[in-house]
Amino acid sequence: MQEQLYEFAVIRVVPKVEREEFLNAGVILFCKRRKFLKAICALHEEKLRAFCNETDSAQVMANLSSLEKIASGTKNSGPIGQMEIAERFRWLTAVRSTVIQTSRPHPGFTSDPETTLQRLLAELVL
Repeated sequence: MQEQLYEFAVIRVVPKVEREEFLNAGVILFCKRRKFLKAICALHEEKLRAFCNETDSAQVMANLSSLEKIASGTKNSGPIGQMEIAERFRWLTAVRSTVIQTSRPHPGFTSDPETTLQRLLAELVL
């Protein structure tokens, strides 16, 4: 299988935005030619409590789950989840100053986007 260009961004939890400290909590991967967009999140709640004990981890998990739904474009993902794949990726990776943020997108080449997504999750989050 021929390798295709992909972009990925790391999903970050920033409990106290003013401190700019973050915890990696997921990865979004977009491959236009394969029509692939998927987000996988894994929140390490103990690390989150170490950053900020007041953070509501259940609410953070709900927000991360919303990102996964938007990426997958499921029927319950709202109007943003119904946008075209590239538009959803750009919306998901837009710069924000909230508790849930993403890194800038980074490029790469892959012949298997799902395997690459799992590898990135293992390397950058788990």
